[in-house]
Amino acid sequence: MMKEDRRNRKRKRGKRGQKPAASPPPPSGDDASFAKHKSGNSSSVSALQSKTISKPNKTSSFIDKMRARLSGGHFRMINEKLYTCSGDEALNYFKQDPQLFSVYHAGYQEQMSHWPDQPVNIMIKWLKDHDPSFVVADFGCGDARLSRSVKNKVFSIDLVSNDPSVIACDMSDTPLGSSSVDVAVFCLSLMGINYPSYLQEAHRVLKPGGWLLIAEVKSRLDPNTGGADPVKFVKAVCELGYTSVLKDFSNKMFVLLHFKKKDKQKLQGREIDWPELKPCIYKRR
Repeated sequence: MMKEDRRNRKRKRGKRGQKPAASPPPPSGDDASFAKHKSGNSSSVSALQSKTISKPNKTSSFIDKMRARLSGGHFRMINEKLYTCSGDEALNYFKQDPQLFSVYHAGYQEQMSHWPDQPVNIMIKWLKDHDPSFVVADFGCGDARLSRSVKNKVFSIDLVSNDPSVIACDMSDTPLGSSSVDVAVFCLSLMGINYPSYLQEAHRVLKPGGWLLIAEVKSRLDPNTGGADPVKFVKAVCELGYTSVLKDFSNKMFVLLHFKKKDKQKLQGREIDWPELKPCIYKRR
C-alpha cells in the first residue's frame, strides 16, 4: 500500500513539471474571416517576393543605356560623314565596312520614330493614288520600304545592298536606262556635296513628263536657320529641265517638292547655279 502511494505521488510531481502545449489563439470573427486574413497575408508576401524578383538589374540597365549612347554616337558620326562627302566617297566608305550601313539605318529609324509624320508614307500614298503601272526609281531607298508598300515596279537604289532587290551603286551613276522610269523619288536622300549629280541622273532616267518627288529636311531649305533659299533651289531644278508642280512647306519637319520633266529640253547656255544645302548634323550629347 505504501509503495502504491509513492508511485502516485511521483506521477503527480511529473505532471506538475510538464509545460502545457501552447494552443493557437482563437481567430477573431468566424472561420471564413480568419481564413481570408491568412490568405491576404500570403498574397502580400508573394507580391513582395514577386516585386523583389522582377526588380531590374541596375548593372544591366546601365549597360543598355551605354550601348544606346554609343550606338547613337556612331550614327551621328556616319550621318555627318554622308552629308559632308561626295557620293563615290560614301560608297567607298561603306565598301570598307558594310556593317556601318546597318548601324546607320538603325540610327536613322530611331530618329524617324520621333517624327510625327513619316515622309515615306506620303510618297507611298502618292503612288497609291496614281497609276500602279508607273515604274519608280527610289534613290536612297534605305530599307526599301517603299517598294514593299506599293504595287508599282520599283528600282530600289542605295549605297549598300542588304536585300537582293536593292541596287547598290553611287546614285549619280545608276545602271538604269535613259527614259526608263515614270517616277523618281528622293526621300531625305539628297545627301552629299554632289547632290546635283543625283538630280541630273534622275533627269536622265525619267521619261518625258515623268515625276520627280523630293522630301527634304526643312532646315536644309530654311535661310533663317542657315539653309538654302528654297526659291533658288526650285529654280535650279527647273533649269535642269523640270516644271515645278508642288511646293509644300506645311510640315514642320520636312518640305515636299514635286516636279515634272519637260517633254523637250532646251539647251542651257550657262551652268546651273545650285545652292549649297545645309548638312543635317545632329547635336552631340
